[in-house]
Parts: sequence; structure tokens; C-alpha cells
Amino acid sequence: MPQPDPFQEQDLNRLQIFIYLIPVIGFLPALWTLYHNRGTLEQRNASRLAVTLALGWLLGYGLLSAGTQVSQGTTTLSLLILASLLTSGYFLTNLWLMVRLWQRQPLRLPGFSRLSDRLP
Repeated sequence: MPQPDPFQEQDLNRLQIFIYLIPVIGFLPALWTLYHNRGTLEQRNASRLAVTLALGWLLGYGLLSAGTQVSQGTTTLSLLILASLLTSGYFLTNLWLMVRLWQRQPLRLPGFSRLSDRLP
């Protein structure tokens, strides 16, 4: 009888974490994992981090967009530039986390990891 590959499940877990780190789209599988309290400890920690990043980006983007509706003149342009920088930062942070996962390094962000550890 052939022995199962012990690394196959580990690779599958890493693939699921990659999916969690896809900007915007990965929010739903990460939230699903947290809601049903499934997955390994590493998957749950990555899910918490992905959800925290996505909610932070969504809240910031929503507030900046609401500010552009209210403001007038050059302030509108400044808020739109800030919104684009926030979105670029969110995408680059997720990409950087994917690279760290590929290099098998821990997925920790100063401030955000501590905040995400407090999520249920």
C-alpha cells in the first residue's frame, strides 16, 4: 500500500493561504474560514490578517470617497490621490505577504497582526 505524501497537505494549506491573500477577492474565503472556525492555526491567522487588511482598506476608501463628495476644489483631488495611494498600498501589502508566504516566512505585519489577533 503506498504511503501518503506528508507534504501534499502542507502545500494545499499554503495554496489556501495564497487564496486568502488575493486582494478584494480573498476576503470572502478568509471570512468563510473564520466564520466556520475551520482550518489550521496558520490558516486562521492568515485569514484574520486578510480580513483586517480588507476591512481597513474598505473603511479608508469609503471615508475618502465620502470626503470627495463633500469637499470642493483642490481638496477633492487630494482625497482622490490619497484613496489611490491607499488602494495601491493594500494591493502591494498583499503581494508582499504572498512573497513572504512563498519564501516560507511568517506573515506578520506590525500593528495589523496584533489587531487581527484580537478578532474572534
